[in-house]
Amino acid sequence: MEQYEPDRLTPAEAAAMRRSLRNGRAAMPRRSLLRASAGGALTVGGLGALSACGIPAATKTQGGVSADDHSAKEKVVNFSNWPEYIDVDDKGKRHPTLDTFARRTGIQVKYTEDINDNDEFFGKIQPQLAAGQDTGRDLIVLTDWLAARMIRLGYVQKLDPSNLPHAFANLSDQFRAPDWDPGRAYSYPWQGISTVIAYNKKALDGVEVKSVSDLLDNPKLKGRVGFLTEMRDSIGMTMLDMGKDPAKFTDDDFDAVIARLQKAVDKGQIRRFTGNDYTSDLSKGDFAACIAWGGDIVQLQADSPDVGYVIPDSGYMTSTDNMLIPNKARHKTNAERLIDYFYEPEPAAELAAYINYVSPVAGVGSYLAKIDKSAASNPLIIPDKAMQARSHAFRALTQKEETAYQQKFSKLTGA
Repeated sequence: MEQYEPDRLTPAEAAAMRRSLRNGRAAMPRRSLLRASAGGALTVGGLGALSACGIPAATKTQGGVSADDHSAKEKVVNFSNWPEYIDVDDKGKRHPTLDTFARRTGIQVKYTEDINDNDEFFGKIQPQLAAGQDTGRDLIVLTDWLAARMIRLGYVQKLDPSNLPHAFANLSDQFRAPDWDPGRAYSYPWQGISTVIAYNKKALDGVEVKSVSDLLDNPKLKGRVGFLTEMRDSIGMTMLDMGKDPAKFTDDDFDAVIARLQKAVDKGQIRRFTGNDYTSDLSKGDFAACIAWGGDIVQLQADSPDVGYVIPDSGYMTSTDNMLIPNKARHKTNAERLIDYFYEPEPAAELAAYINYVSPVAGVGSYLAKIDKSAASNPLIIPDKAMQARSHAFRALTQKEETAYQQKFSKLTGA
């Protein structure tokens, strides 16, 4: 691989260019385009609405429902993922990591980019899962809050550790023990997502931003601050700033955060709550500073030298998109072998070089450096131990909490 030749694009830059050509947006990573939907529109009465349509409520089970495993005879795995969330070759047609897996194992991956929104996808597969039917998918990638719901409802299968030696050994400590899946019995992260404070240096014009308090309270930033429509990120970052733990908060803690943000809305400090479109506001300087996703910042900095980021002393929020095997999947063992493959350092590095989100694979940095030195040294892709120690995850919510909290947050944002 000729990654260090003069005037040659790095894998990250080439990936950004391909995405721009396909999507009409310069340096716009895939995951951010749809991340804003991760707040959970279906959580507000969504499950009740499904039941009202005649879909039976799920039965909670231990370990999900298996089917006869056809992996030995059917050398295939059906993998559903989000668009623009895997490595692509220069022609934009093939996925090198999947091709390598197929050559090595003889297992062909039928890869489908059919997850465009967490809730929409859940609505698509929930009737089949509730009825005890095969969804036609062996492996799916869902954001942590929906992964937690799927586990809670008994819709996914317990993983076989004997098929996951690399995954067990190489999973980063940062992602090992989520409260919604202790010990990663049902899931393994596909990628991690860091939430930080981003700024436009030119728009700040000398104003210092180091904390969420600066965003909410500095009058020099009035009307030039952005927060996210993703509840867990905006609430979590503000909660940390207030000295509360997003992994252990109470109803009163949540209400206190809502009140603080509402005050900033009322006085015009917050310009607006956004999905991925904050990237345009930030690049243009309409936002002097905002809550942002790390993967976006990696890409934006390639085109916008004024864009930078800050990790507050209070810490930052982290979340994951996760691989799960749904009930009745026909090729469970093949799916587990694919999960395990992506926890080998080489394919993990290829993936990280292309999509620029946090790799969940420990020790991948030295392998990534052979592909893209700048990516390997970027803490938004390979966080060091000090940065990992400052990360916090939003605790799992009950169905009742999801509904109540989302209603309050929706009222705040005007959704």
